[in-house]
Amino acid sequence: MPTPLLGTASWGWKIPAPTAFDLLDAFYAAGLRQIDTATNYPINKIPADFRKAETILTEWMKTHGVHDLQITAKVGSINNLRSPEHLLTQSFLLMCLDEYQRMWGNNLDTFMVHWDNREEIREIQDTLQALAFATAQGLKPGLSGIKRPDLYAELNKDFHLDFRIQFKHHVLESAYEHYKPFHGTKRFVAYGINAGGAKIGADPSLDFLKPVLEKANRDKSRPPIEHFYQVGLLFAYQHPDIEGILIGPSSVKQLEDNLTFLGNLRVYDYTDFFEPQRR
Repeated sequence: MPTPLLGTASWGWKIPAPTAFDLLDAFYAAGLRQIDTATNYPINKIPADFRKAETILTEWMKTHGVHDLQITAKVGSINNLRSPEHLLTQSFLLMCLDEYQRMWGNNLDTFMVHWDNREEIREIQDTLQALAFATAQGLKPGLSGIKRPDLYAELNKDFHLDFRIQFKHHVLESAYEHYKPFHGTKRFVAYGINAGGAKIGADPSLDFLKPVLEKANRDKSRPPIEHFYQVGLLFAYQHPDIEGILIGPSSVKQLEDNLTFLGNLRVYDYTDFFEPQRR
């Protein structure tokens, strides 16, 4: 069953540090450990906030003496200006790896390449060498925002790395097909499940869900589906290749709502919900 990852993309921007601490407290108390962050979070175009999200996370860990998180660290972007600039050389990645291991120790779980627009084979091989080194250190390698996953898959025949892959996935858009060379690995992590904050009834592109919701909610033996975040969670939860779902709540109440619905998915059968679209 897919596991939730707590996202940090808005920490230090839309989500102030005290709220992020509260989210971590609640997430940890729920027995959950997987956290997702990136060097360039928050991507708010304020240079002074570069790496602020991971700084907040580090402060919380030190405050509570936590040593059992499972952090996914995405690296490569060199600023938080929403630019395509990145650095994915082996030397730079190993420098980042060394710093994250020093900062987080055993809390570091996945070392992930972030936003690679390259098509040069030798450059990608150099990156894979760094990921292979991270794997030898006991970490999971990962890919996110990769322009040419086909090249990664071909070159990986020499490395045999078992990638975790983050990809955008919601009912209006999915990058799953883009990562076709890795289908069947059951190592995908879905992000963007709320389609940028779309709301049923307010966004015409979601009108197709109204009759689906009405039909599905006739079954009174299970809790109803009333909000788009529930649709997003269900859509990702039912995907056979998805092992993780990235959530980005802005309050403890939103976090609790997400976890409650994920709990419902483990208890109640909702497999009929997307049947009309499958047909």
